[in-house]
Amino acid sequence: MIHKKIIIIGGGVIGLGIGWQLAKAGAAVTIYDRSEAGRAASWAAAGMLAPLAEAHSEEPELLKLGCQSLERYWQWVTELEADAEMSVGYRLEGTLIVGLEPDDTHQLRHLYEVQRNLQLDVNWLTGREARDIESALSPRVTAAIHCASDYQVDNRLMVTALQHAYQKHGGVLHGNSTVESVVIENGSAIGVRTQHGFQNADIVILSAGCWSAQIEGIPEAIVPPVRPVKGQMLALQMEGGIAINSVIRTVRARYPTSVYLVPRTDGRLIVGATSEEMGFDTRLTAGGVFELLRGAWEAVPGIYELPILETWTGLRPGSRDNAPILGKTPVENLIYATGHYRNGILLTPITAYEIAKLVLTGETSEIIAPFQLGRFLR
Repeated sequence: MIHKKIIIIGGGVIGLGIGWQLAKAGAAVTIYDRSEAGRAASWAAAGMLAPLAEAHSEEPELLKLGCQSLERYWQWVTELEADAEMSVGYRLEGTLIVGLEPDDTHQLRHLYEVQRNLQLDVNWLTGREARDIESALSPRVTAAIHCASDYQVDNRLMVTALQHAYQKHGGVLHGNSTVESVVIENGSAIGVRTQHGFQNADIVILSAGCWSAQIEGIPEAIVPPVRPVKGQMLALQMEGGIAINSVIRTVRARYPTSVYLVPRTDGRLIVGATSEEMGFDTRLTAGGVFELLRGAWEAVPGIYELPILETWTGLRPGSRDNAPILGKTPVENLIYATGHYRNGILLTPITAYEIAKLVLTGETSEIIAPFQLGRFLR
């Protein structure tokens, strides 16, 4: 048992996941969220677990972290579903990355070569072979990459499950409760200040997503370099013979937005997402929604007749190098777990397990060592 008082700033999947693991270990954990817990980037996400599809040769450490987190997802889901007594919609059908024109195929071939050079488990398919897997794909699909081990989870179900599991183990959750500042004395974090006054803590964990840089009290030199990156998304209702099982992603050489289509067990089809540097603007735009629908229709023409269930925007927390910021800071007892950008859902298990281990043992594992704040301070 650990007899420490932990305050976590931010109640998305990262904060909830860390809080759940620490509460299970016996810590007294309190989470403060500026709005309704889990209803920001965590709720807006698509839930793709896709380190292979998003692999880039210039990000080997991030790819490794994503693959390690994916390897632990089965353990995570099993543990979480048992504690929460509910499903989180974990699905193993894999991902198809498709191209529709010669330029797309050229770009797709380049991505495939990068993936193969990184020794990733991917396969090249003809258009016909891709349609054998997903018959709703357009006849214009010329080629595809099959990432059989890129999975998905229903992120909204995971938010709900984490809230249940966290509170089951005694975790305290304060929604619509803004942390105004971190309180630091003699180089050590001793608590936070909320609208209800000072709250003391042995350790403060900052996991406030794109709002992490907005928290007062943190020395200017170590304010986490995290910014909001807007994503517009929508959900369709699959019906009329349109039944998609795999995640489908497009590569479009001539268009500004490549899209992904993520099928849910309840029949929803998630279509996303734009990527816009627009500050904290969360407005939907005609252009954004148009690009998503055009991209989805070109890949799967049958979506033309499907009803639109929902449209929304989310703000991804992007760091300066788009990798997460994890671990200790120069302020004693202040720990960061933020800046997960496009990979928050994928990286939730590894972040929760490793940050909880850091709090319990005081030791930074080799897994998260490359992602410490210090890389920005050199």
